[in-house]
Amino acid sequence: MGLAQSKPTTIRLSPEDLERGQYGAQRNFFFLPPGQTGEDNYQSAGFFGQKLRPYLKTSPTALAELDKYSRQKTLYLIDRGVLLGSVIVYGSQVFGHGDAQYFNGTQQVAIGAAAVSLVATLFINRRTNDYLKQAVDTYNTDGTATRHGALWQRLRPAGVGLGATAQGAPTLGLRWQL
Repeated sequence: MGLAQSKPTTIRLSPEDLERGQYGAQRNFFFLPPGQTGEDNYQSAGFFGQKLRPYLKTSPTALAELDKYSRQKTLYLIDRGVLLGSVIVYGSQVFGHGDAQYFNGTQQVAIGAAAVSLVATLFINRRTNDYLKQAVDTYNTDGTATRHGALWQRLRPAGVGLGATAQGAPTLGLRWQL
């Protein structure tokens, strides 16, 4: 029969999702959980990445990146709400006073809010997809090192400090937690 193939211990994103870059589409990511192979086994990560969270729980750094992704998605939803609300307010003001008005004070505020929302979208979407991809990359690199007992993970100092001796010579201080 040959050698048995070992199942991958990494999380893999779908090929389409790997190609998403900055300002990419704001739709759900699909991933293969550790130990899974095949096109039919891809799972949705959920809008906020919540379905990916149980797999990343062994890597605090990966969870921190996933939290950034979730924060960006929340900002995205708020931004969409502001844009929709400003369009509704503008539209309701067109015939709100009998004759059609297209640039009264309320409409000016609504146009301003819509413009701010559109500009904010650029900043919000710039790194959103990168945070989820970084969470998966961090899990795949940091997570495997932790699972295999890498020496650095066990010997990494808990704190680093700089100081000076009485004579003025610089001193490096390292602290470990037992």
